Amino acid sequence: MSDTNPIQRLAQVLEKERERVARLWAKRLREELYEVEVPGKDLRAPLRQLLDELVRLLHDRGEDALRLWPEVVRPHGAFRYDQRFEPEDLAREFKALEAVLMRVYSRCEGGHLPPEVADLINELVGEASASAQASYSRVLRTEAVRFREAAVMESVLYHMDVGILLAELDGSVSFATQPVSRLLGVPIRSVVGARALTSMAPVLSQVNAHHPSGEPFRVADMPFMRALKESRPVRGVMMEVERPGGGAASLEMSATPIWEEGGELAGVIQTFTDRTEAAQKTRELSTAQDELRRLQGQLLQRTRAQSLGQLASGAAHALNNFLNVVRLRVTLLRREFKPEHLDALDRTVGQIGDLVSRLQEFNVQRTEEHLTDVVLDTVVREALELMRGELERGDSPLEVELKLEDPGKVHVDAGFLRELVVTLLLAARDRMKHAGKLTLITRRDGNAELSLRIQDAGPPFPVEALARLFDPLTREAGAPQSALQLAVVKDQVRRWGGELTVENVEGGVGGAFVVRLPRLREGHEEEPAASRRTEGPRRFQQTRRVLVVDDDLDNARMMAEVLGEEGYDVQLAQNAEVALQLWERRRYDAALLDAVMPDISGWDLARELRQRTPQALLAIVTGMDVRGQNRSTLALVDAVFRKPIDVGALDEFLSQSDVPGQEASPEEDPPGESIGPGAPGQ
Repeated sequence: MSDTNPIQRLAQVLEKERERVARLWAKRLREELYEVEVPGKDLRAPLRQLLDELVRLLHDRGEDALRLWPEVVRPHGAFRYDQRFEPEDLAREFKALEAVLMRVYSRCEGGHLPPEVADLINELVGEASASAQASYSRVLRTEAVRFREAAVMESVLYHMDVGILLAELDGSVSFATQPVSRLLGVPIRSVVGARALTSMAPVLSQVNAHHPSGEPFRVADMPFMRALKESRPVRGVMMEVERPGGGAASLEMSATPIWEEGGELAGVIQTFTDRTEAAQKTRELSTAQDELRRLQGQLLQRTRAQSLGQLASGAAHALNNFLNVVRLRVTLLRREFKPEHLDALDRTVGQIGDLVSRLQEFNVQRTEEHLTDVVLDTVVREALELMRGELERGDSPLEVELKLEDPGKVHVDAGFLRELVVTLLLAARDRMKHAGKLTLITRRDGNAELSLRIQDAGPPFPVEALARLFDPLTREAGAPQSALQLAVVKDQVRRWGGELTVENVEGGVGGAFVVRLPRLREGHEEEPAASRRTEGPRRFQQTRRVLVVDDDLDNARMMAEVLGEEGYDVQLAQNAEVALQLWERRRYDAALLDAVMPDISGWDLARELRQRTPQALLAIVTGMDVRGQNRSTLALVDAVFRKPIDVGALDEFLSQSDVPGQEASPEEDPPGESIGPGAPGQ
């Protein structure tokens, strides 16, 4: 064998002596590693596999075996780690292999071991040992990292504020961290072990678990039970508990399903988070918001009352002027009758009625908007008429200049818009301590918008005040009331699709409120009422018999006298009881009802009359604003007339009827007779 190279010679020896090498290697290893408890076959089997691979590589790959066999040996290091070998044990194992290989080779060669074979054995075993040691070290480092991670995870799980439990497919809780016990106030053994219905039900009862609404919390409501049933995550379930040791808690729970690699459900992880402080702060915030709304409501009522007081003062001035005109005209009529005096009186009464109507509209507590197409300039003039007395009174009356360019219509609530203009006029007036000038300008801004500019001659707004002007929570002295009013106005304009801004006038004198609203395009006029009805217009024949019901006899008699001169057969009733008696005794084509009477209201009487005679014409006559009535109540009557009454409009209404005239029955009263207190002839 001296003529062959060392690799071939070593391969030939190992081919014949493979079993002896494996047996001697295992025996030598057992002697040196007596502390390692590994069965003999488990100790020899991996050695025999390594030797088989070495023989194959020496025969097939020749010199490449020096490079390939260490790679084959590499997993052996991880294998010995699992058998609890120490690093020193692994080094002894390969030292033993080196000694055995040299001994067996020398014996086969008659005690001769060539240096080149010895070097080959030394190199093969050294590379294999280094590879196995590297594998062992890598596993050792990995296990160290795992150990540290496990230690950290254990520390986190047991010391964090979030509790974690693991639920199995059958609903049993197999694991729970210490915070679960702390948050619920019960021992871990009460939660872990049995199925949820057995373990969780007593726990929920013990801690008086309930939903935030007060409804008892059941086991089926637990997120992990729902996640098991629905196979999906369940988030943000709130539960309130009363811990046995004292103290209530609000817990937020979430559950996440765990899936196997094959897509099968393996279980559910549920978390518990203490939200007690957050829930308490939420309740406190809700209470504070309710209190803020109440205070803002009070403040708004106060500022509204203040505005009404200012309007009432100005309206009193205007009414006194009107009444003075009435008195003077009456004096002139007593001296000499002239038709122009009557015309002037009629115009003055109309002006007084318009003023009272606008005051009532301003004072009404609106709960909903009634959007209509409104001419902007008309509303501005009406608001200015309401404010004129307030603006002109005092030692330093204000001058008002109108620059109205008739920009068109807007689709808004006319009453709200009138209030809005009045509020801005008051705010502008309050900025001028002495006599000054208010300028009201309307114009069209392009094709899409109209603008109203209310410009005063007061001091310019400080730059820092412009941003806070509409802040209802500003702390500046005297500012909250006006700021709240302006904030309400700004919000109202925004709901109409517009904007309210404030700016300083160029030149450094005065400021201006600017209201911009969408312009109503031409052709967007409101359809006539008749064209919107699903049925044809209701045509009426002439009405002959009219019942007037009013507890104010002066008003009732004047109404009867005027209608009598127009050709109507009128009877009077001073209250609802008398009106119902008259209605039963004869047929009436129409009834004019006062809205406010001592016994029952005109609306209730209208309901009764409508049930008895559905086709009769019914109208309410009132000096009050009727927008507080709901739609079903308004639907009881055919018309509403505001005092002072337009006689022409009333005659046009009464000259209609949808039932043919009927002959009076024998039991009816003779025409013109009235019954009840204050009836003619009584």
